[in-house]
Amino acid sequence: MNKIYPSAEAALKGIVQDGQLLAVGGFGLCGIPEALIEALKDSGVKNLTVISNNAGVDGFGLGKLLETRQIKKMIASYVGENKEFERQYLAGELELEFTPQGTLAEKLRAGGAGIPAFFTKTGVGTLVAEGKELREFDGETYVMERALLPEVALVKAYAADKSGNLQFRRTARNFNPAAAMAGKICVVEVEKIVETGEMDPDAVHLPGIYVHRIVLNATPEKRIEKRTLRAAVPVDAAAAKVEAQAVIAQAAAVDEVPVPKVPVNKQAGV
Repeated sequence: MNKIYPSAEAALKGIVQDGQLLAVGGFGLCGIPEALIEALKDSGVKNLTVISNNAGVDGFGLGKLLETRQIKKMIASYVGENKEFERQYLAGELELEFTPQGTLAEKLRAGGAGIPAFFTKTGVGTLVAEGKELREFDGETYVMERALLPEVALVKAYAADKSGNLQFRRTARNFNPAAAMAGKICVVEVEKIVETGEMDPDAVHLPGIYVHRIVLNATPEKRIEKRTLRAAVPVDAAAAKVEAQAVIAQAAAVDEVPVPKVPVNKQAGV
């Protein structure tokens, strides 16, 4: 079975449609399937419910789909970096289901593992638990959370072999494996494709049984969400020279300290 598609557009053809529940991997702008999101925008599908840790930023990532009004609802954990998201939500144009971050990850993982629901203490006594079943275990109250089963999952990995076995790169792994496992159809965007058998089995992070379609994007932009640089500190060369000379002099003074002689006790024969 050939899982390799020539483009992101071809990889989405025939599987995305209006009103779907989608999962999109990534955390901030780290590990997002850039080419697949762009292709989803170009497809014109609308009224989407999107599961993702966040909604990208203005003009990039899922932020592009917000600008084109293709998303009607977000199931997310953090949305604080997107002004258009804020505007739409406050104007009543966008639905939002806030979910604690760990709970969101577990809802996807449970969906991929065939677990329909689970109990967690997170959110008990807050708005998160309103309208949900509460149950007591060992004297503690837990809230029941339903698993998530997206119709399509769009994920990003570093490398894939032709069977769909995946490798992720460090923190870019984030929500991607859980989203891939939960999706009824999983489309993965990778920077590198190798022959089946070339990947060390011990280095496979997600087996190919979860992956249905693969598209190569060898040069993703990988935009940095917030670039923070330390201000340059001017160096006073003259002061640095004086300080260095002082350190050298101090070291020399320590070397010149005489070592005290041990008194000789002739009676003891020492």
